[in-house]
Amino acid sequence: MNASSRMPTPRPAAHSFRDLVVWQKAHEFVLAVYRLTESFPDREKFGLAHQMRRAAVSIPANIAEGHARSTSKDYANFISIARGSLMEAETLTAIARRLEYAQAKDVELLEAAMNEIERMLAALHSRLTK
Repeated sequence: MNASSRMPTPRPAAHSFRDLVVWQKAHEFVLAVYRLTESFPDREKFGLAHQMRRAAVSIPANIAEGHARSTSKDYANFISIARGSLMEAETLTAIARRLEYAQAKDVELLEAAMNEIERMLAALHSRLTK
């Protein structure tokens, strides 16, 4: 076995933002946020629930928009925006938990998803800025 045969084969470039696992995870996160906020009190449908949904939707939307940009610098900027939206969603989720609008197990699932998405966004940002 020569050295070149031990080298891992590179992953194919993502031709579409839909090919990105981080976008797929962020998309699933949006659906989970929508499901969670359905159970919020009616008085919060246009308050906290709306803000949580907007922040969540912003994550995959910015990943997709960045992927379409022509430079790595532009792409990295949109990944930074997606990370900011993720932090906003994390803060709003913590508020919902403290207000007891959601069950702890549901919030824990969202938190696990947010942690995974954050790691993936950080890694993508790092690759784009090197």
